[in-house]
Amino acid sequence: MGPLSYRTLDLAGSAEDARRFDRMTGIYHKGQDLAWNGREVLASLLEKHGGPQVPAHLKGPLQRVFSSILWGELAAWKISAQLADRIEPLGAKMAATSQAHDEARHFYVIHDYLVAATGSAPRELAPASERLLNAVLEADDLACKLLGMQLQVETTALTIFQGVREKRVCPVLSELLLYFEKDEARHVGLGLQYLPVLVRDMGALHRARFTKFALEITVHLLGGLWAMSDDLRALGLDPREIMRLGKSKQLLVFEELWASSPVERSVVGDRISHFLEAVASATWPDESERDVRGRARAFLRAWQSDGVETVATAIDPTAKPEPVPPAPRL
Repeated sequence: MGPLSYRTLDLAGSAEDARRFDRMTGIYHKGQDLAWNGREVLASLLEKHGGPQVPAHLKGPLQRVFSSILWGELAAWKISAQLADRIEPLGAKMAATSQAHDEARHFYVIHDYLVAATGSAPRELAPASERLLNAVLEADDLACKLLGMQLQVETTALTIFQGVREKRVCPVLSELLLYFEKDEARHVGLGLQYLPVLVRDMGALHRARFTKFALEITVHLLGGLWAMSDDLRALGLDPREIMRLGKSKQLLVFEELWASSPVERSVVGDRISHFLEAVASATWPDESERDVRGRARAFLRAWQSDGVETVATAIDPTAKPEPVPPAPRL
């Protein structure tokens, strides 16, 4: 834990920063207003549907996919507590504190649901997923920690939640995940509001380290998705689409990071986008390109492509979240 800091109440340095910190304060208060009782919500959904309704052949894939979610929630709980301690501006500190409360609830609710639905909770992770979570936990740089958790781990979890919910793998889980998605969207909001404040003042060396960390985290994320590929497909999910959404959220931050340096952005940012597309193309190629040569062709074809996905095309601005039914309050 860090020492007491009187800078927590310092005023924002600009009108734009003030607006950002006001939004982060709003994240905290909205989290307080929308807090839900995990035990009561899960119990009511189990009663409503007569218990979990997971088909027998999907119990294994569901448990293996949600092993990353379960232990990711514990990591997010620990990381948000770290952020709440280390972040100084009051609005951001409050938002991180609210997230820690949410993540604690998510962890025990997913644990209890998996025990009810599959008979046990998973106690291990794919090595790549474990490396991803440990890298974010152990990162000393606040910007890296925010990028890794809020804009990589959280966005990936959001995509999986939405996919599993829409596929109706289990009616209990589909309704339960609506609550999770609403909470996770606020957590992503903390990263989107506070990270640009941090990256704006980075020097060249700090930016290089930040970019290196972003690439390392993305490689771990791809490895974790690759390890889950068969189980994700069994649940009806496309691993490549999950990766694309995570990348699109990361590009939102890179837009801020390179806004004042067009040359650097054109050299580095476009290369990162090309690299991720190329790796994804080689990891999940078409049926006709699943041998070594085919994967190499898919990588080179994506790498040499002139098309670079933009934030505007990666995210559907018209998408609206489904309404969450009223929940028992804490």
